[in-house]
Amino acid sequence: MNWASFSHGAALCASLIVTIGAQNAFVLRQGIMRAHVGKIVLLCALSDFLLIGAGVGGASILVTRYPAFIHALLYVGLAYLAWFGISALRRALRPGHAVLDPGASGAAAPAQRAVPIILMTLAFTWLNPHVYLDTFLLIGTAGAREPDGARGAFALGAMAVSAAWFVAIGYGARMLAPLFKRASAWRVLDGAIGGMVLLLAVAQFR
Repeated sequence: MNWASFSHGAALCASLIVTIGAQNAFVLRQGIMRAHVGKIVLLCALSDFLLIGAGVGGASILVTRYPAFIHALLYVGLAYLAWFGISALRRALRPGHAVLDPGASGAAAPAQRAVPIILMTLAFTWLNPHVYLDTFLLIGTAGAREPDGARGAFALGAMAVSAAWFVAIGYGARMLAPLFKRASAWRVLDGAIGGMVLLLAVAQFR
């Protein structure tokens, strides 16, 4: 196991996945309501495994055949990272989030059926254009730049962080819910995300 590449994959995935987007907000809300959390976490993690594996494997082939094109795409991804990091820092200065309210729909949780929740989880995952830029393209192209024989370790590092993240927000959401009823919590989260993403963008620019 190439632990350096493993840590590179883990760090990159951590920087990209720790965001309160549509998918994560959905997982958080379902976790707060304790409704089908296991199914949701499993679907999200498996989807990321497929995207990361396809990205690292497919991007490595594309890098070999079309290096200039792939590097151009990577720089597009880095520009997106820089934009996202700056946006997160701006949100930290001027938070405008709708706070999570654990009591808003908690009473309806027992009545939720599994099939609609599964379909919603798949929609939030596979119909989200950012998942292809982040998980497939950016992680894939970064993994393709790892040394030969180390790309598998890079992918495993990214997958490990993805699985840990979804387990954490799915099962830990009920404890976090009171915290995110305050704007100061969003300030800290967005400030940390913005700084980490900008540092990552600078580190990958080579």
